[in-house]
Amino acid sequence: MEDKVVSEKEIEKRNDVEKDDVSNAEVDYDQLLSSAGEFGRYQWFLFFSTFPFYIFGTFSYFSQMFMTEPSPNHWCWVPELANLTEMERRNLAIPHDEKARFGYSQCNAYVANWSEVLISGMRPNESWPIEKCQYGWEFNKTEIPYPTISSEWGWVCEKDSYQATAQSIFFVGSVVGGFVVGWVADRYGRIPAAVFANMIGCVAGIASIFATTFIEFSICRFFMGMSYDNCMMMMYLLVLEYVAPKYRTLIANLPFAIFFTLGVTSLPWISLACGHWKTISLATSIPMALSLLTPLIVPESPRWLLSKGRVDEAVKKVVNIGRVNKKEVPTKLVEQFKLSLSSEKKVKSMSAMELLKRPTLRKVFICMCLLYMCCMVVFDALVRSIGSLGFDFFLSFTLVSFTEFPSLLIISFILDLTGRKWLTIVVFMLCCIFSFATAFVGGGLPSVLCAVVARFCVNMAINTAMQWAAEMLPTPVRGSGASIVHICGYVATVLSPYVVYLETFVTWLPLVLVGLIAALGAMLALVLPETACRDMPQTFEEAEELIRSQKFFDVPFLHKEKPVSSGHVNSSFQMN
Repeated sequence: MEDKVVSEKEIEKRNDVEKDDVSNAEVDYDQLLSSAGEFGRYQWFLFFSTFPFYIFGTFSYFSQMFMTEPSPNHWCWVPELANLTEMERRNLAIPHDEKARFGYSQCNAYVANWSEVLISGMRPNESWPIEKCQYGWEFNKTEIPYPTISSEWGWVCEKDSYQATAQSIFFVGSVVGGFVVGWVADRYGRIPAAVFANMIGCVAGIASIFATTFIEFSICRFFMGMSYDNCMMMMYLLVLEYVAPKYRTLIANLPFAIFFTLGVTSLPWISLACGHWKTISLATSIPMALSLLTPLIVPESPRWLLSKGRVDEAVKKVVNIGRVNKKEVPTKLVEQFKLSLSSEKKVKSMSAMELLKRPTLRKVFICMCLLYMCCMVVFDALVRSIGSLGFDFFLSFTLVSFTEFPSLLIISFILDLTGRKWLTIVVFMLCCIFSFATAFVGGGLPSVLCAVVARFCVNMAINTAMQWAAEMLPTPVRGSGASIVHICGYVATVLSPYVVYLETFVTWLPLVLVGLIAALGAMLALVLPETACRDMPQTFEEAEELIRSQKFFDVPFLHKEKPVSSGHVNSSFQMN
């Protein structure tokens, strides 16, 4: 009996100690979120709720390719020869040109009395006068079997830069959208920003079908550009803010791997089924109106609510997560979280310009901006080079785009093992090698296979860079700094359509430039600090220490000690 009394006193004493521990401990949001279930039913629901937004992202970005891509095999239309077959017209009216890609002139035709030529059976010769195409062009319909803007509006020959210019204007819109939608996200929340971005794309896509001039179409593309990236990245950020640290690498890449790949590989066949550029524009823009249902389905980010001082609302959402995940969030933990918020020192909001005032951070920040620019130029140029590979355009696009799935699936599971730096260096160098190979293997299936490997590698580089940029910046400027990195990527993609346009002058030049830019990206990665398995810096001093403490060969899976994952709750909080 005496032993029992002693034992009860010991238990009571231990509980008192644990209560004191709880009362003295500081609880951050990640600990509170982990207590509600790190990755349970609620997070799976949010995971699948991103599906339509990744589809909208592929529609916004890639639809213009299928709306504007001209058949590379085209020649002048001569109406007097309409009763002949395509090959008969071309052989009779089009001058031969051994230096041209297809062995004949694509922008000139013979001048002749075609009625007389047809009656007499004359054959063309080089002495006949030549003029530029007067009545438009014929296009090889076996390559692009439906009317595109380029074929209807004659965006070839002296207007062959129009497609690249329209795409560059699209990316100028992306730069503006990065600022505007980012401001909406910070001021009004992630959900309003996601709806706003998608509705801009919806309206711009519908308006495109009414465009009758290059200027009108370009204005529509500018607004569609404002939608791009933001139409899916707002949901990407929101889901990340609902997931505990242990699973962030997985959740940052797995939705891209599955949903983005599904959208981008299905788009060529949706375009073929539509059969006209206007129908493609409608089919890829009207579904974006479904984003209006988002506030009814997806909850606002607790992190954003906390940033606005709406603590009770944020706590309710975390408690709701626990309810759905069948985990009870301890009341004591909630109370201590609120006490921690009231007692902690507020992080002073600072401008990203502070990064440029510190030499160590300035070097790293500029290198990260340049690295992301390399990623985006290489990615976009590889996408736009598909039409020059000498293989079925739609099948090539599907095969090359399918690389998104395995590359991002691999990233989801190995990024914390290999680290950011050396993975980026290796994949960029492989991208460089296979970009060169794509340019010189001679077209057809071998070129497509080399392009598949190059695209596979740059997919890994670009998704690593997205996560890497946020991890190396200190907390006070993490949001604004990451936004600037993304905006630099948009600025770079303004140039990438013109990189591909250089094929007009030298067929191998675009892919050689792509390879050189990939090599530059690998060199820039050498300067950046490894952030895998490290706490994200909270202050400028911690960020500088992270950079100064770097070793040249720093590969996480070679470390003997495994890092303890952050975000787990002290066992004393789990007691009822």
